Amino acid sequence: MSQSSAAPISGSAVEIPSIPFREIAPWALFFGLLGLIILFFISADQGAISVPSGNAIHEWVHDGRHLLGYPCH
Repeated sequence: MSQSSAAPISGSAVEIPSIPFREIAPWALFFGLLGLIILFFISADQGAISVPSGNAIHEWVHDGRHLLGYPCH
């Protein structure tokens, strides 16, 4: 078996592809909102305005709250 490797031509510049802002913006907005929702559930949710009623979400993220430095007692 012969192995061939393509060596770059000396003097040629590597072209870095650019991604237009219009293609990145919807994904940035989506992940930004998702991050804010996750941050809300970890930091502020105490069960009073939860979508599932009760204290379940608070108990699920309780240790994570203390690990991140959020007081909850």
